[in-house]
Amino acid sequence: MKLNPMKSLRKLTVLIVLIAFIGTVAGPAPAMADDFRLPAPGVMVDLSPEFNPPMLKAIKVHPENPFKFEFILDKGDSRISNSALKEESSRLIKYFLASLTIPEKDLWVNLSPYEKDRIIPHSFGLTEMGRDLLAEDYMLKQITASLIYPEGDTGRKFWKRIYEESQKRYGTTNIPVNTFNKVWIVPQKGSCL
Repeated sequence: MKLNPMKSLRKLTVLIVLIAFIGTVAGPAPAMADDFRLPAPGVMVDLSPEFNPPMLKAIKVHPENPFKFEFILDKGDSRISNSALKEESSRLIKYFLASLTIPEKDLWVNLSPYEKDRIIPHSFGLTEMGRDLLAEDYMLKQITASLIYPEGDTGRKFWKRIYEESQKRYGTTNIPVNTFNKVWIVPQKGSCL
């Protein structure tokens, strides 16, 4: 029986990634909400200036040494210390490994008050990526609520336009408020460099 070196290399690479992921999931205990400094419910949240965070751009696998990986990071706008950058890189690599090993159908979070039993799949909830996406979903909802608050400048313009459009399209402005409360982040497909 003839061995195919590319198949063997591929199997070995998958095995290494799985071992690394299991080490990250089994390592630290799941984080609790107390680990974050998130605004309390109902607190107005302002927009922050535009910022390009560090991003994992690519992974280089060395065929001659399948245990050698290089993750290529774009520092973005960050001016953080080397130790903080190393910590951020580690977090991004854990995100990458989580996205490889958690089934795609389980890569979601949901903080809808109408679906209290459907917040995060168990396996995804054990990862830092799942925890952090829950925090981001919470912030998305806080920012959205702050922006469309009817007594603020942006909110006043938003609701004026909603009611004008509603009147124009449907002949009424008597539309239930919960019609406008779903805010989604929808992913796009990644691209190869």
